Amino acid sequence: MQTIGLVGGMSWESSAGYYAALNRGVEQRVGGLASARTVMVSVDFAEVTALQQAERWDDVATLLVDAARRVEAAGADLLVLCTTTFHRVADQVREAVSIPLLDLADVVADACRARGVTQVGFVGTRFAMTRRFFVDRLTSAGLTVLVPDERHHEAIDRVIYDELVHGRVLDDSRRLVVEVADELWDAGAGGLVLGCTELELLVHQHDVELPLFPATALHVEAALAAAGVPA
Repeated sequence: MQTIGLVGGMSWESSAGYYAALNRGVEQRVGGLASARTVMVSVDFAEVTALQQAERWDDVATLLVDAARRVEAAGADLLVLCTTTFHRVADQVREAVSIPLLDLADVVADACRARGVTQVGFVGTRFAMTRRFFVDRLTSAGLTVLVPDERHHEAIDRVIYDELVHGRVLDDSRRLVVEVADELWDAGAGGLVLGCTELELLVHQHDVELPLFPATALHVEAALAAAGVPA
């Protein structure tokens, strides 16, 4: 089993989810007392978010590159960024390390195509829904991507940043995301990508009619496979 490197802290709720899911995955596959070989370096979510909001992407890249290099130096064999929004600088991180970076958009696209879904709805932070760096990578992989109407963006952002990153899971917010999912379904989506790691705390397959593609869960599955954990 190889060592999975994690750049976390965006948010710590997301990082905790990755860590727990990786270890549950190894336990289920290997059994006994087995757990995942991991190395994690966490950044300060407040710091990177402030830089994001100020459009200081070179500084964001510097922070995440430093974290990734520290993960590599600690013995990781592959690298996972525990975030969607900050995949905006994934190319810079990829070029700065010698271990492979498991790009989240590629993982999601592979999962969609494997299920025969070529048109998907994408729900994430307002930044990820409007700046298209993530959507464009999905599109380049052959998917048609639909995002929620702009009138929903502020409310979805509020759910993520005011609630989910603090571990608050509210029924009203779940209903909001389900309503957005229904609109995307009506618009022609054949699946729904939960493109913010914290959204998986809120919405599950039994909540929506559309096939769900939860980015974190898919990322974890791909990382376990890449690390050589038996299926």
